[in-house]
Amino acid sequence: MEQQLSYTAATATTNRAMEPGPFSEVNRTGTWRDYVTVTKLGITMGNMIAVFAGYWLGTRAFLKAHPAASFDVVTMILAMVGTALVIMAGTSLNNYIDRDLDQQMERTRQRPTARGVLTPKKVLIFGLALAAIGTAALLFVNVLTAVLGLIGLFFYVVVYTMWLKRTSSLSTVIGGVSGAIPPIMGYAAAAGTLDANAWAIFAFMFLWQPPHFLALAMRRVEDYRAAGIPLLPVLYGFDVTKRQSLRYVAAMVPVTFILYGLGTVGLGYLITAVVLGIGYLYISVEAFYAKDDIQWATKSFRYSLLYMTTLFVMMILSAN
Repeated sequence: MEQQLSYTAATATTNRAMEPGPFSEVNRTGTWRDYVTVTKLGITMGNMIAVFAGYWLGTRAFLKAHPAASFDVVTMILAMVGTALVIMAGTSLNNYIDRDLDQQMERTRQRPTARGVLTPKKVLIFGLALAAIGTAALLFVNVLTAVLGLIGLFFYVVVYTMWLKRTSSLSTVIGGVSGAIPPIMGYAAAAGTLDANAWAIFAFMFLWQPPHFLALAMRRVEDYRAAGIPLLPVLYGFDVTKRQSLRYVAAMVPVTFILYGLGTVGLGYLITAVVLGIGYLYISVEAFYAKDDIQWATKSFRYSLLYMTTLFVMMILSAN
């Protein structure tokens, strides 16, 4: 019996020793699925509809100025692939930089970098390689699109991940620059310039991100508190967070009407923007009467995704 217990204890000890900890040297090769995981493919794919909408509107603007031109499928593919690679580069480098924080959060502690399945060096090289390949692809489109991609990457990796995320509650605001750039990369790829249409799309996406991420921060407030990330609900509580969210939504909704005012999209888009905007404002005001803040935050978070996706779809369908 004693020998059996001794064997069991020794086996358990051996098994624990073989488990790959966050920075262990055991089983750190990873698989292709682990590399896909660090790219946060869902976020990348979610951005593609915004990039395509930007490209579609940019093409319409370009064709009005150059009637003899036609829709350029090759340029569109290069723009979307290049933008996707740059976004995946940013998320990979985010995983590399945040591996210490990710270990403290329930939502992120299973990421390959947090578990030690992929070494930091491999993820760093992978992220830099994606950035280089993506930028090269965008240079075949035009210099402006490539520069925008690098600006977005810099804001996400350096300004947001390395600096503001660890030091300021403004991270969700200033970091929003990176999230607002992909659709105007699509526009610049097609039109070759950034005009009032592009900046209207940028303003919409910039103002959309704070209420979207503040809702997520409320849902995961204990995770962020455990990791020491100074987001608004962690520092100032839910009431302040809900007031800030309402302000951004109130500022964003009128901005979504600008494209119609410019004559870029039709009445179908405007009606959709008005109806969905009223819905978003209603949900934002409803926050102050909600009995369950987490339940409300989940509702707001999901609505924000529906809101953004539907408006971009309507930009495509209603483009003039």
